[in-house]
Amino acid sequence: MAEEKKREETSRDLSLRGDVARQYGAVAVGGVIGALLRELLEVAVPPVHGFPLATLLINWSGSFVLAWFYTVTIWRFKVPQWLRAGIGTGIIGAYTTFSTFAVETNALLMHGQSATALLYVVLSLVGGFLIALLGSHLGGERREIG
Repeated sequence: MAEEKKREETSRDLSLRGDVARQYGAVAVGGVIGALLRELLEVAVPPVHGFPLATLLINWSGSFVLAWFYTVTIWRFKVPQWLRAGIGTGIIGAYTTFSTFAVETNALLMHGQSATALLYVVLSLVGGFLIALLGSHLGGERREIG
């Protein structure tokens, strides 16, 4: 009896390690994909009069896709946790970039473009939030109000 329990515990431990390894692998592969997608867009969309349009579009599209994806996978379709992590944390996490947003905002301020920096901050934060709400809505979010 003790030997059977030990085998079950060993099997469960191996299964958990396999799940963790699968999730880390999915995040790593997704991270490579997301970083490459971001780099492609950064190269394809140059700044407009110093305004970092590429980063704004990256963060907006990432906010939309992440909100839509998580809403769909919570309310409509069961998706394994490793896949959710690979897409959400991996692809979208590597694709979007708060640090670049912060550095670009600082650069605008350092170059005396305070109005452009303010516009960038407002569009990024308010726009990102509203676009995430749209993604959740289109994903079919269902919440009870009350």
